[in-house]
Amino acid sequence: MTVVSHWEEVPLFDSEEAEAAFWAEAQVDLRLMDSAVAPSTEGAESVTITLRMDPRMLSKIKRMARSRYLNYQSMIKQWLSERLEHEVRER
Repeated sequence: MTVVSHWEEVPLFDSEEAEAAFWAEAQVDLRLMDSAVAPSTEGAESVTITLRMDPRMLSKIKRMARSRYLNYQSMIKQWLSERLEHEVRER
């Protein structure tokens, strides 16, 4: 079993079969995986709020988030962040 300790060691693959064959014989070093994950600051710097909204709107948001394989609350935060950046740029 080959241990991948640098992302540069992973080749570009011509097909899914070639990629599957590579990963059948290789595994990623856990330290490399740890370094690839961005540290979460959300827990330390976030504030819980209460937001009232129409149940039908929330239902639509949840369906949309599910179709995108996202948590609906994360999707709402992403939308708010994008809109905030848009508003700041327009000023």
